[in-house]
Amino acid sequence: MNEALDGPLNEAVNLPAVTAGPAKLVRRAPGEPIVGLALGSGSARGWAHIGVLRALAALGIEPQIVTGCSVGALVAAAWASGRLDALEAWVRRLDWWQMLNFVDLGPGALIAGERLRTACIEHIGEHDIETLPVRFGCVATDLARGREVWFQSGSLLDAVRASMALPGVFPPVRGEDGAWLVDGGLVDPVPVSLARALGAERVIAVNLNGDIVGRHLVRRRRSPAEVLIEPVAARLSALFGREREPPPAPDSTLPVPLEDAQPGLFEVLFSAMNIMQDRITRSRMAGDPPDMLLAPRLAHLALVEFDRAAEAIEVGRIAVEQHRAALLAAVGRPLPAGEP
Repeated sequence: MNEALDGPLNEAVNLPAVTAGPAKLVRRAPGEPIVGLALGSGSARGWAHIGVLRALAALGIEPQIVTGCSVGALVAAAWASGRLDALEAWVRRLDWWQMLNFVDLGPGALIAGERLRTACIEHIGEHDIETLPVRFGCVATDLARGREVWFQSGSLLDAVRASMALPGVFPPVRGEDGAWLVDGGLVDPVPVSLARALGAERVIAVNLNGDIVGRHLVRRRRSPAEVLIEPVAARLSALFGREREPPPAPDSTLPVPLEDAQPGLFEVLFSAMNIMQDRITRSRMAGDPPDMLLAPRLAHLALVEFDRAAEAIEVGRIAVEQHRAALLAAVGRPLPAGEP
C-alpha cells in the first residue's frame, strides 16, 4: 500500500516509486506497447466494465496492467484473478428482491450494504496481489488526511473492500496502518496515474461519470433502488421533525421538472456525488490524460441499481465497438483486412 497525491488535485505532484510485483510485463508482439486499463468508479454503473473487457478481448486487446477504483476495482480484480465469468454470471442473476436481502443498517453509513459488498467480493476469491498473472492496482482514500492510497500488494480482498467503501452506502475500512479508508472515487475516480506508475505505456481509461450531472434532478418512475432506500429517507425526515413530500406514483412515467417539485434527500445526495466525481475526473485527466478514453452512456442508471447488470454490460460493449478503430490504433494494431 502506498500513499500518493499529497497536494491539491490540480497541482503537479511527485508520485511515489513503485516496486514491481512478480507479474512480468511482456510485449504481445515486437514493437507493441505495454497496455494498461484503468476502470473508473460508478457504483452499479460499473457492471459496464464487464462489457468493455469482453469487447476488448474480442478485438484481441488484453491489457498487461489493470487498475480500478471502487466498483472498477472489483471488476478489475475479477478479471485479473480469472474469475470474470463467475462475477458476470452472478450479477446477471441479480434482481431487486435479492437486492433487498443485501440491505443492512450499520455504523458509518445510512445503508451499510455489508452483505452486498461481501457477496461481490466472494466472486473474486482469496489472492495476494503479487501472485496475479497481470499487474493490478486499486485506489482508496485516507479519510482522515484526504490522501490517495494505492494498493499494489497484499490481500486482493482487503484492497477491493477499501476501494469500494462508498461513503453513505458502505462503512469505512480499517487499513493496515490503522487509517480509516473509503472509496477511491473521492480522489481519483479513474486511476490513470496508477496504471502508468505500474508500467503502462498506453492507457485505456473507462469513465462512467461523463454524462451524469443533473440526471437525478428529473423525477421519473421510482426504481426498485428508490423503493429500497425510501424507508431510510422517511426515518431521517422523522428524526428531524419534518414531513416528507409523498413520492411520485409508482406507475408514473412522465418526468416532473425540478421547478415543480423539491428534490428529495437521495436525489440531492446522488446529484452532489455525481458533480463531485465529474469534477475530480476532469481535473485528474487534464493533468494526466489517457491515450484512449471510453465513456459509456450510463446516465439512465442510478448509483444503486445493481439489478440492471445486463443493460450496463451491453452499454460497455457498445462503447468499445463504437471506437474499435481508435482503440486498435492506440495499442499499435492495424484494422482487420477489409475494414475501412
